[in-house]
Amino acid sequence: MLYTHDAGFASLHHQNEGIQMGLFDMIRSELIDIIEWIDDSHHTLMWRFPRHGNEIKNGAQLIVRPGQVAVFVYQGEIADVYPPGHYELTTANMPVMTTLQSWKYGFESPFKAEVYFVSTRQLTDLKWGTPNPIMLRDPEFGPIRIRAFGTYTLKAVDPKALLQEVVGTNGEFGADDVNTLMRSVIQSTFADLIGSSQIAALDLASNYEQLAGKLREKVVERIDDEYGLDCPQLFIVNISFPESVEKALDTRTSMGVLGDLNRYQQYQMGQAMTSAAESGGRGGASEGLGLGLGMAMANRMMPGMGAAAGSAAPPPPPTDAWYVAAGGQTKGPFTSDQIRSGVTSGEVNGETMVWSAGMAAWSAAATVPALSNLLSSATPPPPPPAP
Repeated sequence: MLYTHDAGFASLHHQNEGIQMGLFDMIRSELIDIIEWIDDSHHTLMWRFPRHGNEIKNGAQLIVRPGQVAVFVYQGEIADVYPPGHYELTTANMPVMTTLQSWKYGFESPFKAEVYFVSTRQLTDLKWGTPNPIMLRDPEFGPIRIRAFGTYTLKAVDPKALLQEVVGTNGEFGADDVNTLMRSVIQSTFADLIGSSQIAALDLASNYEQLAGKLREKVVERIDDEYGLDCPQLFIVNISFPESVEKALDTRTSMGVLGDLNRYQQYQMGQAMTSAAESGGRGGASEGLGLGLGMAMANRMMPGMGAAAGSAAPPPPPTDAWYVAAGGQTKGPFTSDQIRSGVTSGEVNGETMVWSAGMAAWSAAATVPALSNLLSSATPPPPPPAP
C-alpha cells in the first residue's frame, strides 16, 4: 500500500508540474513581442504573420527588412503600412490603428490585428506563352496562326491594392499564384498588339524588341492601378508559325537561293554531261537521259506544247546548243548528239519546237535544216521487197 501511495503521489506531482508549465507557456504565447518575416523562398509575394488568435502587446517590436512592407489589417480594413525599418508599436506610430481602436490617450492592453508582409523585390524568371494560336492577317500570306512565348519580371508597388484585389485572405501568395493572372493579361494584350501592329510575318523576328517594349507598357497600364503590380521587364523569346507554313517558307527560301531556275538547269545539265564524259560516254541512252526524262514528263503533263512555245523568250545559248520547248518551259541546252538520242527514242519529232543561236524564233524541228538530217537519218527506209 505504501508503494502504491508513493507512486500515486509522484504521478500527481508530475501532472501538477505539467499543468503549471502549460499555463506559463499559454500566458507567454498570448502576447506577441516580435513581429518579423524571414523570407528565404525568393518567390513569395505576400506572407501573413501567423498570429493564430494571439494578441499583440503594447510596445511590441516590428522588424521590416529591406525589400519588404508590413501592412496591418483590423477587422477587414487596412490600417497602418510600414516601410523597411525597426518599430516599437505604440500609438505614436500607429495613427490609423489608434483611430480605428479609439485609443485617444494611448493603450495599455494588447490588441488583435492581422499583419501581412509584402515583398517589394523583383520576382524574376517568370514565363508567359500563348497556349492557343493567335490569328494574324498577313498582307503576303493571308491569315496565318502564330504562337509566342517569353519571360517577364514582377514587382509589388502598391501593397494596399494587392491585398484588396488579389490576395484577399490567403495566408501566403507566391509567384505561381500571380503567374496565372499575369499570363492571362499578357496573352490578351499580345493578341491585341499583334493584330494592330500591321507588321508582316517575315518581319516579326526583327521587331521583337519593339514589340516587347509596347507589350510591357500596355500590360503595366492594366496591372498597376488595378492590382498594385509592376512589370519592370518583359521579353519576347520567340514567335513561331505552324509547321506547314515553316516548310513553305523553307521552300521559298530555297528557290530564292537558287535564283534563275533556267541557269540552274543549265548548270545541272553541264554537270551531267561532264559526268558522262568522264565515264567514257557509253551509249546514247546515257547521253540523252536528261532530255528523255524531261521530255517524257512534259509530254504527259502538258500536251500541245508547241502552241505555248511561241511566247517563250529564248535565252542566249552556247555554241551548238539546242533548246526544246516543253509544257511552256525551256529545256536545255542539249547537244546535237542528245537531240539525236531524243529522236531515236521518239521523244523528239518533226513537230517539236526548238531554238538555237542565230534563229529568229522557235521553229518546228522538221523546218530546221540543221536538224532535218537528224530526223531523216533516224527514220529507217522502207524494207526491201520480199524475194
